[in-house]
Amino acid sequence: MSMENATTRRHCVLCVVGARPNFMKIMPLMRAFAARAPNVIVKLVHTGQHYDVEMNASFFGQLGIPAPDVSLEVGSGSHAVQTAEIMKRFELVVDDHAPDAVLVVGDVNSTIACSLVAAKKGVRVIHVEAGLRSRDRSMPEEINRILTDQLSDRLYITEDEAFDNLLAEGIASERIVHAGNVMIDTLLACRNNAVPAVDTLRRVLGNAAEGWVEHGYGVLTLHRPSNVDEPESLRQLLTAIARMSERLPIVFPMHPRTRARIDEFGLGGMFEQSRVAVLGPQGYLEMLGLLDGARLVLTDSGGLQEESTAIGLPCLTLRENTERPVTIREGTNSLVGTDAAAIEAAFGDALSRGRCVERRPRNWDGHAAERIVDDLVAWLER
Repeated sequence: MSMENATTRRHCVLCVVGARPNFMKIMPLMRAFAARAPNVIVKLVHTGQHYDVEMNASFFGQLGIPAPDVSLEVGSGSHAVQTAEIMKRFELVVDDHAPDAVLVVGDVNSTIACSLVAAKKGVRVIHVEAGLRSRDRSMPEEINRILTDQLSDRLYITEDEAFDNLLAEGIASERIVHAGNVMIDTLLACRNNAVPAVDTLRRVLGNAAEGWVEHGYGVLTLHRPSNVDEPESLRQLLTAIARMSERLPIVFPMHPRTRARIDEFGLGGMFEQSRVAVLGPQGYLEMLGLLDGARLVLTDSGGLQEESTAIGLPCLTLRENTERPVTIREGTNSLVGTDAAAIEAAFGDALSRGRCVERRPRNWDGHAAERIVDDLVAWLER
């Protein structure tokens, strides 16, 4: 290659998404690449790990994400089957495009699968949202996080604890950049376009929706295997939710995994005499509107812990641990576990306190993606 060609060569980056939480993280990155790095060839690869075509289309459309350049369409399967299938299909993509780097986000199976392929083929790996740790290796996501970080050449973190976690695992400090939280970039960019809660609730509650919005409601999400895969644990959680709805109506956008378990365990009638409104999976703008209008959220989701912090919404996390400790330190998130009595006590405390002040940890300012792209381009040039 001539010296002239070497200096004018355009870098190619493959950006990987696989599951719905990835979409909110990739949106600001795709925008930042387009605005700030026109000489970088960016290809969006959708593995199809979450394969609900209607929901995928909803998220891509609402967030303004360009159509994927490559769709692997792997679909469902066990963790081993899904990860292996992603690797087989993604290897062909790497061979076809010969990228300079592969950018992965979060901690889903697509994240670790594509990182493994890239690393074994000598392609640099970039991990956005690196360094988060729950200390619970029974969570598949924790395994994905640890291994992806070990494979990564450039690691972008969202909070200070992540830096310490990576150093403790032998990651050199010069590979780590505190860029901020791309999830919050998306939230701040989309908040003014959120679908009003009353419009979403009217579809299931009719005219009663106005009363729920006026007097207040909570939002529940539930999908972790530790919460929904064991019949008695799930029964106790649903019983506690039904009791709490007597004090505050609860809106429950139900994850397909959770619905399947409820049907399998014969728990479909748990909410018949309660003030729990069960919805199907919601688009991003609908969910954002529900959160904006809520008095509190109960969740086992990682992303909702962060979003609730940014909008000052009291969050009760239905888990024994969290990989996002900054949300607890900032005072909006409470780790309440899965004991029904403890959840109900925390629920009462949260209701008495009301909404929190919006909290924005360092670099949760809507510009994380811009910092990532600027640093990444300079790093690729070096």
